[in-house]
Amino acid sequence: MERQSEPASEITDAELIARVRNGDEASFEPLVRKYQARVFATARRYARREDEVADIVQEVFIKAYQKLNSFRGDAPFEHWLMRLAVRTCYDHLRRHQRSQESTFTELTTEENDWIERTLAAPESTRDDEEAAKTLVRKLLDMLSPPARLVITLLEIEGRSVKEIAALTGWSVSLVKVRAFRARAEMRRHLERLARDKYL
Repeated sequence: MERQSEPASEITDAELIARVRNGDEASFEPLVRKYQARVFATARRYARREDEVADIVQEVFIKAYQKLNSFRGDAPFEHWLMRLAVRTCYDHLRRHQRSQESTFTELTTEENDWIERTLAAPESTRDDEEAAKTLVRKLLDMLSPPARLVITLLEIEGRSVKEIAALTGWSVSLVKVRAFRARAEMRRHLERLARDKYL
């Protein structure tokens, strides 16, 4: 009697991984389907263009497949995969690092108006979140790869120093140092942009 295939939802990650390791390449596909939305969401924090995002996601899953034998199973597969995703995003930032001499002339009229209002009366701009988010995105683009990674994980994703250390492979003390430097770097960019605007 022919064995019916089990629904993918009933097969655990560990079982799928064991099958892939035993030569069943098709068993990797359910893992991709299960986690691709999360990997896409992570990649979008580090790349703006959709083709770059897709390239990062593809690279993450190729690496995951190639390195599957190094997955020891002492933590959930999802944690291992997200560490791989964050490190791949960091590699992407370093590969695409470019001097981004953004100035306020590149901002839209709405963003310039928001900055004017913030400087004049900070309490009046609390409701205008979209302009603030756009400015933060532009500032992130100006940061060095380590600064952008640590600010994104710490301030945008709200991760703890210990979590960041686990995701990046950096020591806790290095994460703290890089967070301090990243905030200082962001402050310098803000000050320079404000100075450029009023010179």
